[in-house]
Amino acid sequence: MKMGYLDCFSGISGDMCLGALVDVGVPLEAIREALGTLPLHGYALSAREVRRCGMRATQVKVELEHSHHHPHRGLSDVLAIIEGGSLPDRVVADGSAVFRALAEAEALVHGTHPDKVHFHEVGAVDAICDIVGTAVGLHELGLDALTFSTVSLGGGTVKAAHGVLPVPAPATAELLKGLPAKGGPVGFEPAPPTGAA
Repeated sequence: MKMGYLDCFSGISGDMCLGALVDVGVPLEAIREALGTLPLHGYALSAREVRRCGMRATQVKVELEHSHHHPHRGLSDVLAIIEGGSLPDRVVADGSAVFRALAEAEALVHGTHPDKVHFHEVGAVDAICDIVGTAVGLHELGLDALTFSTVSLGGGTVKAAHGVLPVPAPATAELLKGLPAKGGPVGFEPAPPTGAA
């Protein structure tokens, strides 16, 4: 069994996952090509080497075209996008499962049904690229399983579409319920719901 391990000492986010995958050898072009098969437009992926606390890392960014209209999308819209590409079955299954978990957590904290959750505008494109791109990268590495350390959640507050929320965001707390997580060590949100999902 080939297993991957994520050390989440400084949180976890979609772009952190993509950066880690590219850093261990997944070609950015493979992720670009896979995402390019989706019926999704108005974005570009870029990667660059950065330094964080004196350590070298790869940062992958989803850059959005501001002139491009990014509609609100519900779970069924996002699943149709994922299923509408030419992706391996495992990537479709993994990406869809992550979005279902995200929608279920958001629905629970907002008192609605997963089918009524909307992934807001820019976040929807960014989240699709992060989540499906990560599924592509894990598939490229041929991993059978993925495990992770205790997730650092941060603290303070964060501005969201629904107003100012505590950190961890309620959806993050729901997604990580029963899993190893802890507050701190910083006063911001290093583990947003997309990363937690």
